[in-house]
Amino acid sequence: MNRQQRLMTFANPADLPGYQDVSKANLQARKPRDLKLCDSLQEAVRRSGLQDGMTISFHHAFRGGDLALNQVMETLAAMGFRNLTLASSSLTDCHAPLVEHIRHGVVSRIYTSGLRGPLADAVSRGLLAEPVQIHSHGGRVNLIESGELKIDVAFLGVPACDEFGNANGYSGEACCGSLGYARVDAEAAGTVVLLTEQLVPYPHHPASLAQDRVDLIVQLERVGDADKIGADATRMTSNPRELLIARRAAEVIAGSGYFTEGFSLQTGTGGASLAVTRFLEDKMRARGIRAAFALGGITSTMVDLHEKGLIGKLLDVQSFDRAAATSLARNPRHIEISANQYANFSSKGASVDRLDVVVLSALEIDTGFNVNVLTGSDGVLRGASGGHCDTAAAARLAIIVAPLVRGRIPTLVEQVTTCVTPGSSIDILVTDHGIAVNPARPELAQRLREAGLEVVSIDWLRARALQLTGEPQPIAFTDKVVAVVRYRDGSVIDVVHQVAE
Repeated sequence: MNRQQRLMTFANPADLPGYQDVSKANLQARKPRDLKLCDSLQEAVRRSGLQDGMTISFHHAFRGGDLALNQVMETLAAMGFRNLTLASSSLTDCHAPLVEHIRHGVVSRIYTSGLRGPLADAVSRGLLAEPVQIHSHGGRVNLIESGELKIDVAFLGVPACDEFGNANGYSGEACCGSLGYARVDAEAAGTVVLLTEQLVPYPHHPASLAQDRVDLIVQLERVGDADKIGADATRMTSNPRELLIARRAAEVIAGSGYFTEGFSLQTGTGGASLAVTRFLEDKMRARGIRAAFALGGITSTMVDLHEKGLIGKLLDVQSFDRAAATSLARNPRHIEISANQYANFSSKGASVDRLDVVVLSALEIDTGFNVNVLTGSDGVLRGASGGHCDTAAAARLAIIVAPLVRGRIPTLVEQVTTCVTPGSSIDILVTDHGIAVNPARPELAQRLREAGLEVVSIDWLRARALQLTGEPQPIAFTDKVVAVVRYRDGSVIDVVHQVAE
């Protein structure tokens, strides 16, 4: 019985298609080896299938040095696209050109972790008809998995990749480090377009973004300026007041009861919080303590402690400076993780759930320990949710470091202008005028006193702030909501109103 006769005996209840013989040459012609390569952004956009009203995404590994988003948006505007939803993991000062794209109808909705600069200022004054959806880093993944945020085309900037789409963030001139946020988009988007500065021989390894997730590749002259990653919110401070707060926070950690062999640590953005790691080194050496891992945005200071043997592993969702980015290439225990592995509320295994201590900054904190990291004292958007509420909720010890006042404006207020992280997640506030412990954690206050640290009440600090500044004038807002603040589980924790002119 030949093959045709054998096939005739098959009832085929599922109505499976029959094999059609095609020549090898024709088969290979259908998928040429350079199929993914595009000569221009315009070609990549056409081949991606992007249409008006769809959702496009970007990552923010280059932070203030990002050059990819603006190039793509300029191309989309020139091609006549309208009513797009922009889903960037975060937006910064360098994305100011988005203001004109919103005014011209190219972008009508935004999902992001944060906004800064001219874009944030314009949005705060009612630029968008629909409010911006502000999510945490873990919350973004949760929104994607829930189906609310459906990415049609992801445009992902990388320093280098091969012509099949294998890429990482620590090869090439524009070395940005971890592609932890891009990895989520590469897995979720309908179409993935890589924007690369450099094409390297196949196979490029290790691959943070793998060939089986990439549809199209465009080579651009520049996708990012790696030297601008470690600026502003991720800079290492030399400010004496910030260093005082950081030193005091290190003393709090040492006296908290969580400073033991194998503890884990994360420091958020902001000068004082990032500087805490620097002051922990002496205390770790003095007590013979090593950390099992450091998590989140990894800095040069954390790399230094890792290479000195004081931190066992670095779990890196985003590299906060070029030194951290290059460390990924040479240190096998410097491990890249995705935003899902980092902090997703609905993940089967988020690293924040293994975290002992997190040190975070604040634009405002109130007497209920609620924290605002999104809006300034004028009510204007100027920050980011980031991983703030993700880490604060999960860590055994969540410490806020902040000056008691900034200029003539109190940081400690009766009620925060915008709540991003609820007070129930915050354990300790460290300021330049004193340390306050959440009344829900009396055992922490007791441990700190036993360690010789003075602990005051949050109300005492609030009164001290008012002595220094007086009661500021309330901010005037309109009824229009310009931003919706989403908690890490997708629920709405607050809204931001348009500032009144």
